[in-house]
Amino acid sequence: MPSQPILIAGAGIGGLAAAAGLARKGFRSIVVEQAPILGEIGAGIQIGPNAFHAFDYLGVGDEARSKAVYVDSLRLMDAKSGDDITSIPLGEQFRERMGNPYAVVHRADLHSVLLDFCEASDLIQIRTNTLVNGYEQDGKTVRLNTSLGVFEGSALIGAEGLRSPIRAQMVGDGEPRISGHTTYRSVIPTEQMPKELRWNAATLWAGPKCHIVHYPLKGGKVYNLVVTYHRDLQEPIAGRPVSRKEVMQGFEHIAPRARQIIEHGQDWKLWVLCDRDPISNWRDGRVVLLGDAAHPMLQYFAQGACMALEDAVCLSHCMENYSDNIENALETYQTMRRVRTARVQMNSRLIGDYIYHPDDAQAAVRNHVMSNMTPDEWCDQLHWLYGSNGLEN
Repeated sequence: MPSQPILIAGAGIGGLAAAAGLARKGFRSIVVEQAPILGEIGAGIQIGPNAFHAFDYLGVGDEARSKAVYVDSLRLMDAKSGDDITSIPLGEQFRERMGNPYAVVHRADLHSVLLDFCEASDLIQIRTNTLVNGYEQDGKTVRLNTSLGVFEGSALIGAEGLRSPIRAQMVGDGEPRISGHTTYRSVIPTEQMPKELRWNAATLWAGPKCHIVHYPLKGGKVYNLVVTYHRDLQEPIAGRPVSRKEVMQGFEHIAPRARQIIEHGQDWKLWVLCDRDPISNWRDGRVVLLGDAAHPMLQYFAQGACMALEDAVCLSHCMENYSDNIENALETYQTMRRVRTARVQMNSRLIGDYIYHPDDAQAAVRNHVMSNMTPDEWCDQLHWLYGSNGLEN
């Protein structure tokens, strides 16, 4: 066991999961976060069984499951015609095959599960209001330079998200790739959701250059609304308030049944989606990246948080197995995670193009193929992803 703590930059879901996983293995850590108050922005996220496998490994599975809303299905609709395409049942057969449920949850609730664990642990220190300025290392010690001074540790985990300063120093690949896909988010009380659409499902209305997603949150008290359109914006906007009129632009070709969801939304906020190309190396000596700092991805596979949780599992596993050689532990972690995370990054782009947003013949192919798949076939297709906790590919 190293005499110095492990340093973690970033106290989001990935950073706190890493701290929790390391603590379960007996490692001390110091987590530094630039925000003055700990918490997560955003609203709902979808959590696949692989995330719950990771929570179980980290020792907080029951707590995570207690925060979730368990939807009955993943429902895919044709936004242009208003017709059903397919519905993937998420009941007993799915849970038995995958080993855990599929659920939706408010991002802040998920973050609080990890934060509660970390704050209760004697092995974890959290320092807020601390800006990361870069790192230095000499083969035995890593020094993290911050606005509060220098922290020394046996290793450094960069988990500060899409624009990670640790990645910038290590990889130097500049700004993220701006997709131009514009996402608008809203949360509304259930009584304001059209009655005929109050489904206990994670529902996707897929249309040409656009899509709409909705599902219940907070025990069914509210609905999470996500509306996306290809506006080709090239500015990385995050959380800017916008009018309902702006959100409606471009949805004239969508069936009224789907379009009415936008009309019921309120307090819309705008994000422009970004990601990066997969890279083959995210380790520099005793410094390694995790989560969006290593492999940021588009939202279309609903796997960003899940991959960060898997990273935390794999990292803590490797640190336990190679505690006498930290660089070997970090290299093994990278080797175990590199292909799987790159596969999810690439699939996220493909799913956006060929499931969420196609038109004409491509949409017809999507509808034909997906409408003819059985529940068993869906389980076969998805088991590679949902059946692992991050230690198997």
